[in-house]
Amino acid sequence: MDRKGDCMRIDRYLEYAKDVKDALLDGRPVVALESTILSHNLPYPQNVEIVKAVGDIIRAQGAVPATIAIINGRIQVGLSQENLEFLGKTPGIQKASRRDIPMILAREEHGATTVAATMVLADLAKIKVFVTGAIGGVHYGAESTFDVSADLEELSRTNVAVVCSGVKPTQEIGRTLEVLESKGVPVIGYQTAEFPAFYTEKSGYGVNATVEDEKELALAIKFKWALGLKGGVVAANPIPKDKSLDQKLIDEGLQEGLIEGKKQNIQGKAWTAFLHNHIKSKVGDAWIESNGALLYSNAKVGAALAKELNDILYR
Repeated sequence: MDRKGDCMRIDRYLEYAKDVKDALLDGRPVVALESTILSHNLPYPQNVEIVKAVGDIIRAQGAVPATIAIINGRIQVGLSQENLEFLGKTPGIQKASRRDIPMILAREEHGATTVAATMVLADLAKIKVFVTGAIGGVHYGAESTFDVSADLEELSRTNVAVVCSGVKPTQEIGRTLEVLESKGVPVIGYQTAEFPAFYTEKSGYGVNATVEDEKELALAIKFKWALGLKGGVVAANPIPKDKSLDQKLIDEGLQEGLIEGKKQNIQGKAWTAFLHNHIKSKVGDAWIESNGALLYSNAKVGAALAKELNDILYR
């Protein structure tokens, strides 16, 4: 036996939920979901309830959901109810981006995957569509801190389509779109000509192109990859209008957070959570319902896209 070759077989560390494994073997569409929503983005029990509801929506659309996480040093592609609960209410679960995956596996630890890490592991599992709330972007003050989310670099090199409702509300949309443009990542509006701003439908920034249905979006993705143009596609789907929050309140919370964060010298991973807490203090608990609404909408689009893309690529 080639021991060295055997040690490099990362599939030994992949564990699939039965429905996900069966779907992949049968050539049926699968939609990836991140797990930071369980451990970092939403409170318990709403986090578990929303992820379950997202999964139900994806199944109702004819696809299979696969929430991705690392548990005890094993890459989980699809989570049991027990693991959903574990990630949803266990404090201290590590937030895992691309750079963190090797050490989490080596130490047999737990990791809730970010957008970047979910893209890496979805691609490894041969899943081509990923649904999330928002991607990370260029942080405020990045001109001096160089704090830019790893999500943007991942989008430039990993062939996974990401359905989202824009950029996290704590980050700069204009500069984020400039970085995506420089890296050749298409930003395509789903039934919108304007890039959404997560909690609100509009940001004042445009998209590269607009599509009216998932079939056209799937064709664009097919041609991108067929041409050898590596990297993902951002499919920007606005939050439902009736669930949008007050942009004025969001801006007020953000500005207060930026001022206070500088006073306290908040840096690194803590920066995003700090700013988001200031926004939440302004909008109240409505942010939880809005998160759920945009995720449900993205799940419908993502499942339909996965079906169309599956037919185009594999049938």
